[in-house]
Amino acid sequence: MQWEQLLSLRREGDTHKRLRKEQDETRLGFEVDYDRIIFSPYFRSLQDKTQVIPLSKTDFVHTRLTHSLEVSVVGRSLGRLAGAQILEKHPQLAQVHGYRFNDFGAIVAAAALAHDIGNPPFGHSGEQAIGSFFDIGPGRRFKEDLTDKQYADLLRFEGNAHGFRLLAASREGVPGGSRLSYATLGAFTKYPKESLPHQKGGPIATKKFGVFQSEVQTFCEIAEELGLKSMNLQGGIGYCRHPLTYLVEAADDICYTIIDFEDGINLGLIPEDYALEYLIKLVKDRINTEKYRGISHMPDRLGYLRALAIGTLVQDAVRIFMEEEEAILRGELTVALLDKSRFKAQIEDIIRLSVDRIYQAPEVVEKEVAGYKILSDILEVSTGAMVAKLQGNTTSYDQLILKMLPLENGQPVANSVYEALLQACSFVASLSDRAAVHIHNKITGKQLQDQNL
Repeated sequence: MQWEQLLSLRREGDTHKRLRKEQDETRLGFEVDYDRIIFSPYFRSLQDKTQVIPLSKTDFVHTRLTHSLEVSVVGRSLGRLAGAQILEKHPQLAQVHGYRFNDFGAIVAAAALAHDIGNPPFGHSGEQAIGSFFDIGPGRRFKEDLTDKQYADLLRFEGNAHGFRLLAASREGVPGGSRLSYATLGAFTKYPKESLPHQKGGPIATKKFGVFQSEVQTFCEIAEELGLKSMNLQGGIGYCRHPLTYLVEAADDICYTIIDFEDGINLGLIPEDYALEYLIKLVKDRINTEKYRGISHMPDRLGYLRALAIGTLVQDAVRIFMEEEEAILRGELTVALLDKSRFKAQIEDIIRLSVDRIYQAPEVVEKEVAGYKILSDILEVSTGAMVAKLQGNTTSYDQLILKMLPLENGQPVANSVYEALLQACSFVASLSDRAAVHIHNKITGKQLQDQNL
């Protein structure tokens, strides 16, 4: 893979090549990507989607929105630091093509900003709830109407693939969706493959999938423009990662490792002294002991350690990226950057404590259980209505559901059972946590019961 191709400014529908040297320096194409994402209604819904604690009543806790903004900031730093070294190593990128170090930062920042845009409500349990609906729930009845790959898309519903669909799929009157640059879409795609074949224990790029069947052709066109190396997947389409995807992933890994941990401390799920000891182990070579001891309030002490920890891991991730750059360009790096970190042991200790004390806390588990039921019920009525509409046999109830819920939401009219089901899943996955609860209350009659109390 070659950086000249990987940094493509092309967008869906372009009729001529966009050259970096001809860009308006006051508003670069990669920065336009960031703007389009942040003004997207799908991004806005992240303000009320779970990061760790569903439907939390405290301002301490991060949502998907605040998490995404923080990942974007860290990603921008990673991209700029790596970009400066890449330009030094490959001077023709600047001298011939006009690229600057901030281009790398802008691409990573935009892709990182959107990295969770396709995630369903109620955290990762939302993905599992959608999959379970088609595996052991009412959605299983549609299996015979789908190809194996189409069924796998739903059975293993993936927020990353849904995110690519939201960003790149055409909508009515909006060809190319958000029309982001191919470089940003490439960096966004963490798992550049279709749902089958499903591989266990292979390269990290094949751990999940990142493209639904409905967008495979679109992604292949993007991958070919970027010069992504094709992976040899028997019976399936897949490509090696865009190199900057490793930096997007590192930004996410750094933030959820450190900041989810911080949320746990602020919520009292992890004792302060116990937690600070873990962070101090990570930053012991950079901490100013005198300054730290002079900070009297716990949130300020925690903020100081958090900043040091993020800075430490950013520098380490860039070091690894540059050491592995040639292997990455050959498509041969099979693990995440932080898997090769010199701080791997400290990171694993923090994650292990977070799993025990935060992710499995009763408050989290109880709301995830409720989320399963809520999403399954909404899927049952929405998939039924969409398929009935396609087949021309809607009941009066189906017609009421179609009037109440904006299931198509600007998407092309479904011409297959697969498209009808995917549109219903996209509608559900795009809901915020509270919107899902509100719709569930409507379809179960609970809202009327509450009004009559």
